[in-house]
Amino acid sequence: MSHIHPTAIIAPDACIHETAVIGPYCIIGEAVTIGAHSVLHRHVVVSKNTRIGEYNEVYQFASLGEDCQDLKYAGEESWLEIGDHNTIREACSFHRGTAHDKALTKIGSHNLFMVNTHIAHDCVVGNHNILANNVGVAGHVHIGNHTIIGGNAGIHQFCRIDDYSLIGGASLILKDVAAFTMVSGNPASAHGLNIEGMRRKGWSKDTINVLRQAYKTIFRSGLTTKEALVILEEQLLPTEPKIQLLINSLASSTRGVVR
Repeated sequence: MSHIHPTAIIAPDACIHETAVIGPYCIIGEAVTIGAHSVLHRHVVVSKNTRIGEYNEVYQFASLGEDCQDLKYAGEESWLEIGDHNTIREACSFHRGTAHDKALTKIGSHNLFMVNTHIAHDCVVGNHNILANNVGVAGHVHIGNHTIIGGNAGIHQFCRIDDYSLIGGASLILKDVAAFTMVSGNPASAHGLNIEGMRRKGWSKDTINVLRQAYKTIFRSGLTTKEALVILEEQLLPTEPKIQLLINSLASSTRGVVR
């Protein structure tokens, strides 16, 4: 039998794993699934149409699966999906998707969402990310894997934040952030590579040096994006597979990347 506090209010059709913990004064709405060993500490609201995986930890006053704030939203069925091993701290808010996208907001696994993080409708967040206090992520944003987003940063709708990038605190992101890059400011500009993050992951000096060369080719050489892509694909990619992430950032960007 699941560990549900007697003050919690649970919709009849909610599916809660027997090892999950639902703390005092939590509210669990219709069509909600909560997986094994997940913990909702207290005063957590999971509105409806939300799937929460295993080993997640959700702190007080978090609001998950609520209707979005998009004025075009007309009450259509939409969902929020949350993976495994996420930590969702106090007062975070994650909204469901809309029919104008895939009707789904999707969160991966092993993420840390610090106090008051907002994930808007139709966002897709990958794995192993850290979003610090008061980060605001607007609708349709895609965040990759292993990113760090500093406190009070704001991300404009439809932007992409690619793998291993770092966004400084209080930054305003109006364009896509390329993989591996470190950006900050209002509006943000690029300030080099996330070298410290690479070192912490134990990447070799050779890998870091090739990525440095790629960064200079993209951001400091004066070449067009098309010209830079040729160099990355023909000269650098054969020596370092991680260059592919930078190539993908440039090739898939529709808003242009932060420079």
